Amino acid sequence: MLNYKKFIKSRNLRMKILHLFDFVPDALMLSVQYFIKTGRLLHLRNPQRYTEKLQWYKLYYKDPLMAQCVDKYEVRKYVEKCGLGHLLNECYGVFERAEDVDFDKLPNSFVLKDTLGGGGNDVIIVKDKTQLDIAAVRKRMQEWVNYPYKGKHPGREWPYEGKKHRIIIEKYLTDSTQPNGIVDYKCLCFQGDVHYIVLDVDRYLNHKRNIYTADWKYLPIETDHKTYGDCIQKPLSLEQMKQTAQRLSKDFPAVRVDLYQVNGKIYFGELTFFPWSSYVQFSPDGFDFTLGNQFVLPNPGGAKCNL
Repeated sequence: MLNYKKFIKSRNLRMKILHLFDFVPDALMLSVQYFIKTGRLLHLRNPQRYTEKLQWYKLYYKDPLMAQCVDKYEVRKYVEKCGLGHLLNECYGVFERAEDVDFDKLPNSFVLKDTLGGGGNDVIIVKDKTQLDIAAVRKRMQEWVNYPYKGKHPGREWPYEGKKHRIIIEKYLTDSTQPNGIVDYKCLCFQGDVHYIVLDVDRYLNHKRNIYTADWKYLPIETDHKTYGDCIQKPLSLEQMKQTAQRLSKDFPAVRVDLYQVNGKIYFGELTFFPWSSYVQFSPDGFDFTLGNQFVLPNPGGAKCNL
């Protein structure tokens, strides 16, 4: 596996380089990226691995609802439609230009996000506004909204294509029981059922990741982050979180539903259709096949695979 990030450290530069290859057909580009990132050939005719099926999902399943739900502001309408609007975090506004954000009107703490950002790359957590370098923050936010929305998505994730990046500002959530930050529960759902729960701990400090079955059985599986170990108690609201994830995932063959539990209350995070950019490496490797077995691919509507 080639660690291209070691040679090209600038994320913006990596994205610009990828856009130079927009002319390359999606299936071919995904095959090349898959090989670079995993060291394996991509099998699209008869995919077996979870990571292979995610690439197939990108190519052949195109529900317009997915394009709405990848936007961190527009997805709020879907959550409300599912009758779960009470789980939405407070939103202070959404903006198309960094200069339109009036910091004087914001509370002392808040969170800034790119509406189309992912992987924690486009998030600014403000705990104390009085210590904020506003000029630097405006510059970074402007980079978000200046990101070209025409052309191919670098990872060929079609729901993001043709959508303009904006700035969304939300309430900063704190949990008195979690001094290192709120806990992120990621529910891996297939056909409207929760199969596994991924727990991210200390995401912005010393990131650890645990994987559990739906009934909270710890699995000693590592990804790009070490495990925290089998020492975390089952959350009191586990059943409620599972019911929530099932309602939010019922319209999709596969989706990751991200939720937070803060001081005993559940909050909606986001919906992710191609988790971890679809190239996650599991150890042991067999878990990739385990997830693949549970991901039943939908009818692609007559689309044919040419690879």
